[in-house]
Amino acid sequence: MTGKDHVKAPHHFPQHDGVMRAAIRAFAWEDTALGPPEAWPAGLKTLVATILDSRFPQCIVWGEGLVTIPNDAFLPILGRKPDALGRPFSDVWAEVWTDLAPMIAATFRGESTYIENFPLEVERGAGPERAWFTFCYSPIRDEQGVVQGMLDTVIETTDAVESGARAKLLADELAHRMKNTLAVFQSIAHQTFRSLDGEEAHRLLDQRLAALGAAHEALTQSEWFGAPLSDVVRRALAAHVPSPDRVVLAGPSVPLGGRQALSLALAVNELATNSAKYGAMSAPGGRIVVDWDADLRAADGPFRWRWREEGGPLVTPPKRRGFGSRLIERVLPADFGGEISADYRPEGFALELRARTGGLTDIG
Repeated sequence: MTGKDHVKAPHHFPQHDGVMRAAIRAFAWEDTALGPPEAWPAGLKTLVATILDSRFPQCIVWGEGLVTIPNDAFLPILGRKPDALGRPFSDVWAEVWTDLAPMIAATFRGESTYIENFPLEVERGAGPERAWFTFCYSPIRDEQGVVQGMLDTVIETTDAVESGARAKLLADELAHRMKNTLAVFQSIAHQTFRSLDGEEAHRLLDQRLAALGAAHEALTQSEWFGAPLSDVVRRALAAHVPSPDRVVLAGPSVPLGGRQALSLALAVNELATNSAKYGAMSAPGGRIVVDWDADLRAADGPFRWRWREEGGPLVTPPKRRGFGSRLIERVLPADFGGEISADYRPEGFALELRARTGGLTDIG
């Protein structure tokens, strides 16, 4: 905001160093209604010197021509707008003038204006942007009490407003998730104790709730928006795998929504529990291979997640369907909006979930 295109003979006011001080001295004030600084009213010169000493964003708007005189601290508010010094305030903020004009007119009638977090669609050299400002418009009066100008004192609050909005969104989402989690907990407890009792029921319930807690931890670390699939699987397996080299995880980075993460964690827990009892994890040399692929370039590309067991005892299909089987066969594909296929191969159980990437982060 140096006004270098209007340079004439330098003036002596204001003194001392500073970006706007130098710009004011070099500006061709003779071409404006204000005239040279040497002829400015004493009150205006005093106010200009005062705002130039301030580190708070301030701007003087003077006379019927709304001549703009900002201080150094005001420059970040302007961004990459054309030089504001000496120009009409209505030109500087032309894109939002219909919003500002009534308040400025009231200030020139002698009415102060104070407003917090006022939204404006501004243009500061990088295209239109939504921004928020807290500002005060104060009338500047001469010795006779007549309003001659306006003092604009302003701070931009965009970061604070957007942070507050994100915090509220997160709080609302967490409240929603807590309700869903309670429903899942109630369902797990009901299904567990319906099919089992005694110590075995308590042991399975503890495992299922631990899997639920592990998924919650992964979601919390991602603020409930996009928990990494690999992290969800790794945490759900942790309690069941005696050695890390007995599990192979392979696949790209894929974010999961809350419902999908919880569902997959519970499914992996059931699969790992069965593996420890009857499958690969029950044999010393057995291992589990989990891999996945997803076309994230497309809005709704293909997604596949596979579980495969190797090196365990010969596999036979189960004779009964418990809670774990229902969870894997019904709940998991429903939450992902896809389908599953289970293969009880003699050499090792295998399962594949097929879905679309558009169903990986559904809010639910």
